[in-house]
Amino acid sequence: MQTIRGFRDILPEQISLWQRVEKEAFALFDSFGFKEIRIPVLEKTDLFARSIGETTDIVEKEMYTFPDSKGAHLTLRPEATASICRSYIQHKMYAEDPVRKFYMTGPMFRRERPQKGRYRQFYQIDAEVFGIESAYIDAQLIFLLNELFKRLGLTGLSAHVNSLGCPECRPSFQKALLDFLGERKDALCENCARRIKKNPLRILDCKVESCQRALSGAPATIDHLCPACDDHFSIVRSALKKQGVDFMVDKSLVRGLDYYTRTAWEIKTTTLGAQSAVAGGGRYDGLVKELGGPATPAIGFAIGFDRLVEVLEQLELESKRSSLDLFIVALGDAALAKGYLWSCELNQNGIRTEVDFRGKSLKSLMKRANKLNATHVLIVGENELNKNQLILRNMDTKEQSFISLDNLVSELMTSLKK
Repeated sequence: MQTIRGFRDILPEQISLWQRVEKEAFALFDSFGFKEIRIPVLEKTDLFARSIGETTDIVEKEMYTFPDSKGAHLTLRPEATASICRSYIQHKMYAEDPVRKFYMTGPMFRRERPQKGRYRQFYQIDAEVFGIESAYIDAQLIFLLNELFKRLGLTGLSAHVNSLGCPECRPSFQKALLDFLGERKDALCENCARRIKKNPLRILDCKVESCQRALSGAPATIDHLCPACDDHFSIVRSALKKQGVDFMVDKSLVRGLDYYTRTAWEIKTTTLGAQSAVAGGGRYDGLVKELGGPATPAIGFAIGFDRLVEVLEQLELESKRSSLDLFIVALGDAALAKGYLWSCELNQNGIRTEVDFRGKSLKSLMKRANKLNATHVLIVGENELNKNQLILRNMDTKEQSFISLDNLVSELMTSLKK
């Protein structure tokens, strides 16, 4: 039996890095006033059709949708924002306090072509803010993301930002875009040629090479902003500049979902040489009302968890961090019996300890300690027990010291926690 194509296991030797990313992210979110929310994996299909847009590739081709036993159409969530909006409305969170900040992490599902760093079950870290119209929250989320990635060790960070306008200024841009596309219709792919009438803005997000060439010199949303959107975007840029966030205005940046308005961004890193996007987000002020709630400004972002971990793995940041504090090399039955008790007590007190119960040789056990990336090894055999002196070896410096059996656990806890 094998996993389904595009799905994968995340194995124990990989999970510590995932947990470290989560720990850093959740601590930072908590500092900025976010609260965790957990949402269903399965939702009614209409939720995503209405929020993401019926003419998007996600809804048209990529969603895992099926009827249940009673004929209701259900979909595995392809993204988190629509579900969090649904929860905000369903539970009338706006009635008690319209200003809410949420974060969540978990799997999403899209039937894309599997490739390196892209899976059909993929993971995101998601954050959403409701009830704040001010441009300063836009800047704060970009700043927060930038800070998180710096804490994780990424370098060469740059925020690509753009403004997509609002319903007031969108018609002016749409007319200019239609005029531009009218002369290039034959160069567009089949999907984009069909979208000219339904949703021309979707064409800007097409990744087909012929469409990218045809869009060279296309009108930009930022050149058609109304005064309110122009002021909003100006505040975002000014705040980021004052906070020292490296950013650039990217006129070609659009988001792949219909609900975005005003500020949109991607965070990119050159840590591995070539530029790579690790997060993206934007404002969606009309979505809560579109889904049946009151008019509520909203904004959020998603981190591509799989891609971020891939970058961190290649940096070998995790290799600097031991997965084990102590490995007990127990030689003989008497040593094994004592090693078992010591390991349980040490683990109980926060010292990550392992002991091998298979009765292997000293050479074999030292190889095992290296494989587990232990910082220290405690060697205990018949001779050591008789002399009442065990050998504690630092695996990094190769230095050895003797440690008495008397108060062994407390002495190890003191020395290993330094």
